[in-house]
Amino acid sequence: MTLRRRDVLAAAAAAALAPVVRAQNFPGVSGNEIRLGMTLPLTGAAAAYGAVGRAFEAYMAGLNDAGGINGRKIKVLLADDGYAPNRTLEQVRKLVERDQVLMIVGQTGTAPALATRKYLNEAKVPQLFAISGASTWSQDIEQYPWSLGWLPPYHIEGQMIAKHILATRPNAKVGVMYQNDDAGKGFLVGLKGGLATRPGQLVKEESFEASDPTVDSQVISLKSSGADVMVMFGVPKPTAQALRRAFDSDWKPQIYIGSVAISIPQVLEPAGLDKSKGVISTAYLKDPADPAWSNDKAMQDFRALMKARSPQTPLDNIAVVGASIAMATVQVLKQCGADLSRQNIIKQTMSLDMTLPLALPGLNVRTTPTQRDVFSAMRLQQFDGVRWNVMSA
Repeated sequence: MTLRRRDVLAAAAAAALAPVVRAQNFPGVSGNEIRLGMTLPLTGAAAAYGAVGRAFEAYMAGLNDAGGINGRKIKVLLADDGYAPNRTLEQVRKLVERDQVLMIVGQTGTAPALATRKYLNEAKVPQLFAISGASTWSQDIEQYPWSLGWLPPYHIEGQMIAKHILATRPNAKVGVMYQNDDAGKGFLVGLKGGLATRPGQLVKEESFEASDPTVDSQVISLKSSGADVMVMFGVPKPTAQALRRAFDSDWKPQIYIGSVAISIPQVLEPAGLDKSKGVISTAYLKDPADPAWSNDKAMQDFRALMKARSPQTPLDNIAVVGASIAMATVQVLKQCGADLSRQNIIKQTMSLDMTLPLALPGLNVRTTPTQRDVFSAMRLQQFDGVRWNVMSA
């Protein structure tokens, strides 16, 4: 065989193998591993959300023991951002540029996730299932096609609460306190829109920062306004403070809180279960504390998983979020097949059609290129002093 013929055959063989080599040479992907990055507050005022990452890790560890995805194990890199947007951007840059993760998944918080959205879209790195219900995730698809939120839109939650207030307390005087960021402001837009037919009912608005040491002054201001309904939207720590302060100041309004702070062990217990009785909120996932799910196979599997993989993590709705995001992430990766390119990952997020085992019945995941809300509906629920009870279908 001549040298030229050997060269031709070698080139042909290399060309034939090239697609296989390239298929295994995507950023964050090797022959036996897929690297995923997540930023979340493991410390600070919002540290309760650390349960998201621990549950996500636990689910992926169980998956890895079962063989992973097509023989590849999932490596999860968690980075603490303390719920501070500037730290989130710093950590995301490290995950992408130093650690070469395939994508960023399950970021906690609207402000932290939005602080990294432009960078990730310019770098063309998928930003999947950011734990936020800000309307921008679905409204700005063309500008930020690499990003996908997770929570039901905050404005829908605000509208639901307003509707319930009008139906049950048509003459109520409503005082609202909200976190001073895109999440809180989005919720407030929905609440005001829902109360638009009775604008005089909203008698007082107070905002606060997630990092504020207390929200006592805001609670006292709402009480002084004469409000007999208090609506509170914020992360776990200030929500617990607000519940406790309202009760201790001998003010007994009907209280509504945002779905981002409904954890029994991390919000209602610190506030006082007796002080939280009667509180109303919304939900889209099953609550481990609800005996209605005692014989539910998905909840039993979740409990067994957390007991085996992360026994120190509170079994609450926050951990359920982490496990559910892990399930959705696995679905996306499975739909990708052999093509684990970042482009294909985003393509697959536009055609999700699944029922998450830990979602409330009837709340399914369906996305299209123009409808990117992973969840678009919720259920009202009320705390009876022991557990949350779903109020409506």
